Amino acid sequence: MNHEGTERIETKRLILRPFIAEDAQYMFHNWASDDEVTKYLMWPTHKKLSISENVLNAWVNNYNNKSYYQWAIVIKTKPEEPIGCIGVNNEIDDIIKMAHIGYCIGRRWWNTGIASEALKSVVEYLFEKVGVNRIESRHDPRNPNSGAVMRKCGMHYEGTLKQSDWNNQGVCDACYYALLAEDR
Repeated sequence: MNHEGTERIETKRLILRPFIAEDAQYMFHNWASDDEVTKYLMWPTHKKLSISENVLNAWVNNYNNKSYYQWAIVIKTKPEEPIGCIGVNNEIDDIIKMAHIGYCIGRRWWNTGIASEALKSVVEYLFEKVGVNRIESRHDPRNPNSGAVMRKCGMHYEGTLKQSDWNNQGVCDACYYALLAEDR
């Protein structure tokens, strides 16, 4: 494994970059305070700006660790305003070279292809630069749009594990998708 840390990634429409503490206001207003965005996530809706500030401070402090991957999703025309986040949940498993990716974007940007564009670029980064062998993600079956994002990025449905996960709706099933380096 060649841990690079959270480096800047550019796509046609997006810049994925490390968060800075000053992004807290955008995080709070664009996605973290929206109950609809956080409905199927594992962290609660932020009720106060200070919660977003605390989360971002922790993320920013983790950037010293080269095996930490968490990006702000920004549109190139407004690079100062994050509209979502994408990153490796927990740490990459160096033994099996596997990364589990999670992502969310503000509701105003749903159904625009932005989540797919961001996920595709992170998948490529993790395969090409870091050297992972397997990338996976999961979603609650009541949130099928998240699965559509995964399929658009070439991930393959592997199955649904019954009552194997939890989110803000309680205990739930989990639909797993993955992509192996050899299958790209």
